[in-house]
Amino acid sequence: MSNAQSQTLPATLELRRWLALPVLLAGTFMVILDFFIVNVAIPSLQRELNADAATIEWIVAGYGLTYAAGLIIGGRLGDLYGRRRIFALGLAVFTFASAACGWAPDAALLIVTRAAQGAGAALLAPQVLAIIGVTYTGADRGRAFAIYGVVLGLASACGQVVGGLLIQADLLGLGWRGCFLVNIPIGVAALLLAPSLVPESRAPIGRRLDGSGAVLITLAITALLLPLIEGRRQGWPIWTWLSLAAAVALFAGFVYQQRRHQQRRNAAPLIDPALFRVPRFRIGLLAALALFGGVASFFLVLALYLQQGRGLDALAAGLMFTTLAGAFSAASLVAGRIARRLGRPPLLIGALGMAAGLLGLRVTVGWIGTGGSPLLLVPALLLDGAGMGLVMAPLVANVLVGLPARDAGAAAGVLAAVQQFANALGVALIGLVFFGVLAQAPPAAAYATAFSASLDWLVGLALVLAVLARIMVRRRA
Repeated sequence: MSNAQSQTLPATLELRRWLALPVLLAGTFMVILDFFIVNVAIPSLQRELNADAATIEWIVAGYGLTYAAGLIIGGRLGDLYGRRRIFALGLAVFTFASAACGWAPDAALLIVTRAAQGAGAALLAPQVLAIIGVTYTGADRGRAFAIYGVVLGLASACGQVVGGLLIQADLLGLGWRGCFLVNIPIGVAALLLAPSLVPESRAPIGRRLDGSGAVLITLAITALLLPLIEGRRQGWPIWTWLSLAAAVALFAGFVYQQRRHQQRRNAAPLIDPALFRVPRFRIGLLAALALFGGVASFFLVLALYLQQGRGLDALAAGLMFTTLAGAFSAASLVAGRIARRLGRPPLLIGALGMAAGLLGLRVTVGWIGTGGSPLLLVPALLLDGAGMGLVMAPLVANVLVGLPARDAGAAAGVLAAVQQFANALGVALIGLVFFGVLAQAPPAAAYATAFSASLDWLVGLALVLAVLARIMVRRRA
């Protein structure tokens, strides 16, 4: 091989390595977008399919439930059978299910296809984090996770805008169906490019999935999340408390079973118990619980305040979210530079920035109530968004860095499952605060008062995140 050829080959491999990232992040974008985009479609969907409130709830919740329940299994499947292979399988399931959602003739089939979407998302999502973790090293890994954070934030904050634009444009008379069919070209393009661009990797561990562990963890997560999703709407009936109690027993049984399974020769437990003996991993999961629980609940109460309290339509409210998304993206892109300048992740700065932004929003809402220009909210939203951007990607990177490569998928699955649990728990708790205050406050100031009470809780949660971030930074130092 000539000298010119030997220089060209590494350059080609380097280009291919970075071209893999957009393919992976296309999957992440669709998965997160579908959590939020459906909220905008609910009114027209309810009219066209003649669906009652309980049916609509399951169209929304079915996706999140199957997604969360399958994440840990999906992560370990990638470790065992190849992360690119499972990523492509999940992408295919998600894309096909999106098409089925878009053409669903009735609400019952839409619930089933939404659940199938969640199952596909559970297969692909952990592979994205795992492949980034094993493909990129050093400063490149930081850049890759920063871009991942930008995509995560944009998909979360812009879901309402994208949904509102699609419904308002009503392309080909599709209406709400466009919110699901938009995934098809993205998914097909990613499927075609994945075999040639995304590197394959797997763990040198056992060859079979731990079936007993898979059943136990699926039942445990379902028993935990189902009452959190349905409890407030149904008034917390007795079955919700029985389900939470069963979840505790199932998680205990899962831990015991994993320890026993680990002692077998050539066995691969679903989650290696040794992962939880790593202090940074444990603390990072707690920080992720605080971060994602706060973000999900904040998005909910902000949307309620803007749309029901201030009377903005879905598109106008979504445009308010774009200010937050813009600040998030900008801060995510400079987080690496801040880390290099400080010599440590900018987690603490970001968490304190979130707390300051939420506190500023609390002061502003206390001043203007539901009147005045909504543009007065923008400075505080910018500060909060920038804080999120400085926390999210560095937190994900710090939770996963330094863990054994053989457990990359399983660890990513655990992190993603904690994120979904945090979303459900945050929404359930903030719902108790928001709707509890809303029912008791004077009608004229009800939404502003309920939003302010929610912000008090969210400021406290951001300060908890700051404490955990401080502990992580000190341990890394």
